[in-house]
Amino acid sequence: MKLLILLFTAFFIALLGSKFMYGFWDFVFAGNLGMSVFIIFTGLSHFRFQKGMAMMMPDYIPAKMFFVYLTGILEIAAGIGLMIPRLRALTALLLIIFLVVVFIANVNSSRKMINIFKADYTGPGMNYLYAQRLPMQLILIGWTWYFGLYLK
Repeated sequence: MKLLILLFTAFFIALLGSKFMYGFWDFVFAGNLGMSVFIIFTGLSHFRFQKGMAMMMPDYIPAKMFFVYLTGILEIAAGIGLMIPRLRALTALLLIIFLVVVFIANVNSSRKMINIFKADYTGPGMNYLYAQRLPMQLILIGWTWYFGLYLK
């Protein structure tokens, strides 16, 4: 939930900034900046908590560390892409697909009780998945669709 606070805080600061700087509420800018800050932050976490994130992946996936770093880079690139109007729609669409695919790793992580921060098996489990992670994924997907594709 701390990450959602980051998303909403960045959104409101950008929204107020747009009103102050340009004289109008720029919801498209603020919404995409909020998601950009969020996704860049999570992308950077792939380089800090790489062992725990590798543990999240299903056992059949080879080269887990490669994919941890790759998805971190892709998240940072998505954050940048959302702020470029010509790339925004494509980035938003790809980010929505990415968020759906990443949820599979979240299910696997919850089943294994993985704590990504400690890289051990003391995580919150399935209750966290249903009570917090799934609602957050739905918010992120809806947010990305609304500000990246719908409003344009």
